[in-house]
Amino acid sequence: MGTGKFTYEMHEDWAKLPEGWKMPAAAVGGDSQDRIYCFNRDPDHPVVIFDREGNYLSSWGQGLIAFAHQILLDKNDDVWLVDRNNCQIMKFTSDGKPLMTIGTKGYRSDTGVDPSDFSSNTYKNVTRAAGPFNLPAGFALNDDGEIFIADGYANARVHKFSPEGKHLLSWGEPGTGPGQFNLPHGVWIDRRGRVLVADRENDRVQVFTQDGKHLTTWRTKLIGPAVIWVDDEDIVYIPEHNGGMV
Repeated sequence: MGTGKFTYEMHEDWAKLPEGWKMPAAAVGGDSQDRIYCFNRDPDHPVVIFDREGNYLSSWGQGLIAFAHQILLDKNDDVWLVDRNNCQIMKFTSDGKPLMTIGTKGYRSDTGVDPSDFSSNTYKNVTRAAGPFNLPAGFALNDDGEIFIADGYANARVHKFSPEGKHLLSWGEPGTGPGQFNLPHGVWIDRRGRVLVADRENDRVQVFTQDGKHLTTWRTKLIGPAVIWVDDEDIVYIPEHNGGMV
């Protein structure tokens, strides 16, 4: 599938799981040793690690995660996870030892959404922006280790934290105008230091400074942009949640 240098082949049987295991994958990441970490929604083994050929190596995280959503491997090969339904962002060593947690387990800020509603349509009921967190979706790290979190499913904000997990600032509110969000879902910090936000249900990518000043909105036609990834050649990859394309 694809064309030219962007031609890919699907390997449906790549992951060689232990017999009887299921792995409803939510997100994947890779470390400096070419190991692949699959963050998935099986509570018994939410983080499953493979070599690059798909051979099972190990797993960890049993009982820790309510709803797997995003994984990121940093430059030290530490593993960052977004647990959407527990409203937490967690940092672990590569073998699963906890290093830091941001957010109080189960606490949901007041955005007008029924706190018993964990559906993927809660963004439709957000009436006001609030502090961290209410079903966060994704995040990114800048070169200084600061953390930018898209708090999107039941909020309409991006939150910035220090490397130690201290809340520094937040921006955004519900709506369709510049700097407003309708399910901010994915974040990326580009080489110019700009914050790219996948504003999923507004079908757009918004660009900000790291202090939350709106710079521009991409005019590219998108259908539910979910995640942003930029490679070393500044090629941008955006999977569409609602369009079924990358």
